[in-house]
Amino acid sequence: MTRPITLLTAQWTDMPFAEVAEKAAAWGYEGLEIASSGDHFDLQRGASEPEYCQEKLDFLAGYGLKVFAINACLASQLIGGRNDDARSDGWAPGKFAGDPIAKREWAVQSTLDAARAATNLGISVVTTCSGSPIWELVYGQPTIPPGMIESGHQRIVELFDPILEVYDELNIKFALEVMPTQIAYDIVTAHKAVELLGHHPSFGFNFDPSHLHWQMIDSAQFIRELHERIFHVHMKDTGMFLNGRTGILNSHLPFGHPERSWEFRSLGRGDVNFEEIIRELNRSGYEGPLSVEWEDTGMDREHGARESVEFIRKLDFSPSTFSFEDILKQD
Repeated sequence: MTRPITLLTAQWTDMPFAEVAEKAAAWGYEGLEIASSGDHFDLQRGASEPEYCQEKLDFLAGYGLKVFAINACLASQLIGGRNDDARSDGWAPGKFAGDPIAKREWAVQSTLDAARAATNLGISVVTTCSGSPIWELVYGQPTIPPGMIESGHQRIVELFDPILEVYDELNIKFALEVMPTQIAYDIVTAHKAVELLGHHPSFGFNFDPSHLHWQMIDSAQFIRELHERIFHVHMKDTGMFLNGRTGILNSHLPFGHPERSWEFRSLGRGDVNFEEIIRELNRSGYEGPLSVEWEDTGMDREHGARESVEFIRKLDFSPSTFSFEDILKQD
């Protein structure tokens, strides 16, 4: 089973889209997961102008590249989040700065536009976030009163049920990245999100082991339990360096600080067991892209993007079509 190797362009939006495409093709990628920022992709135009989407497809075809997903994480993060401080101002148009309601309205429309743009691109997956109105309650101090978590869950249902109906009408999958600050951040909350949203056929996950690993969650177990809901896969590594001084909350230390207890790493240079992940993806029958989300503060990104393709090519083996025991039983 050879799955397409793609590059998420979110960490490259400081470069013109044309330059990123040229480099990705030269490094050996087969396609892109296009971020909806910079000049990489305009969701509003993609939703309303089929010719804009065709121009993108034709341009990429000139480099032998395809589009496998649109990444709308920045916009969709603002749907369920509180958005009431300056951190989220940069993820929405400047005119909405300081206005959490306007940011949310823009985020909902952009996430719907992503589904319509996906249709115009001829693809079926939008990789997303959700934000969470209850993430700050992850630790119960002060004590969380009865009903507060349930109220947050109900808010997510109110926000996302109408969005998922549009995705279903368009036959597009809403692939939520499971990570802290989302309504689903581990295996238990992923199951809960599926339940909350009524086992909606358009709702599932963008599996990213890097966010699970630093929480000390078994990434392969996530696939075993939720493989039917995995619509897309990110390939990103994490290294852990617990030394008794900091825990996984990292003491407000920024990425790159020598005392952090974990860091995202270029593929193969962290601690994630990707062989077990590939084996579980094989068992589950996942045939979609393996999309490199490259993040490593200690490495030149072009070097990392290039070596990530090589790492996946060596790793992504096909499952066996027979049992060796059956061969041994033959006369």
